Amino acid sequence: MNRIIRANIIDITGILILALALSLVSFSSNFKVSFDFPPSLLNLNTIFLSILIEALPFVLIGVIIAGVIQIFVTEEHIKRLIPKNKTMAVLMSCVVGALFPACECGIVPIVRRLVSKGVPIHAAMGFMLTGPLINPIVITSTYMAFGNDFKMAGLRMGLGFVVATMVAFTVSWLFKGNQFKSSIQIVHSHDKVKNEAFSNRIWSMLTHTIDEFFDMAKFLIMGAFLAAFVQTYLPAKTLLEAGNGPISSLLVMMGLAYVLSLCSEADAFIGASFSSIFPTTSILGFLIFGPMIDLKNTIMMLSVFRFKFVMSVLAFVASFVFITLILLQVFL
Repeated sequence: MNRIIRANIIDITGILILALALSLVSFSSNFKVSFDFPPSLLNLNTIFLSILIEALPFVLIGVIIAGVIQIFVTEEHIKRLIPKNKTMAVLMSCVVGALFPACECGIVPIVRRLVSKGVPIHAAMGFMLTGPLINPIVITSTYMAFGNDFKMAGLRMGLGFVVATMVAFTVSWLFKGNQFKSSIQIVHSHDKVKNEAFSNRIWSMLTHTIDEFFDMAKFLIMGAFLAAFVQTYLPAKTLLEAGNGPISSLLVMMGLAYVLSLCSEADAFIGASFSSIFPTTSILGFLIFGPMIDLKNTIMMLSVFRFKFVMSVLAFVASFVFITLILLQVFL
């Protein structure tokens, strides 16, 4: 217990120091002592803070849900809810994810906790890929972003569901076990926790939530910084200039979605701004690929799952999104 408290104090101290440093950079003009920072560094700081501020609320929601799962959802509940048949497990997880309003920032701690409770890795991937992509909030924002036209929202929902199921099925064929890193310990529910008073269980849930938050937040910070660094020193204009043909424009928009690491609830408005520049398939590549997996999400997954597994999922998602849209571009 003391070790956990010390670790959390170190995490809190580190985050406070980082926040103080960023505040000095952001608001140095308000002080008598002026810091002469290059414009690129100030731009990196602005992008980093915007990504972090946008993502942290969703991470907080995710870790709260993860805490609830840890304390109130037992392995027996999972066994009753998840079908033993792989096909049914994948389809059910994708449907549940589609109904679950989660951002890609907050989905990783939820998936981590579900897998530790006994959810098969293929079902967890189906949930992780559909949750941020085709939940009701995202579909509504997409509908509004494209002028109250359901075409793009419907295509995003339908094609995203197809890609997610294909990736989940591929994972079920190629990977066994939970794919956790060797350093990740699986914590099961114990009868002692189940028999505790409700107030004690709430306190245990909050404790798990705090632990999960600081565990995930440091990797979110690293991912947000990398995304901001790439955006600062590899401007979007460079990528846009490379997208001349239908194939190159699709690759550019998928790359842009990965690098920008936008929240899935807001990315439709950014995607809509490219409608006059790129074809529909390229816009769909931006809308489908980014919420499934982006730069900051990859960093967070690498903190939980094995490197080979994360890179494989990234390759599966990218390949299936690209192939699906290339095959359908004749009809769009």
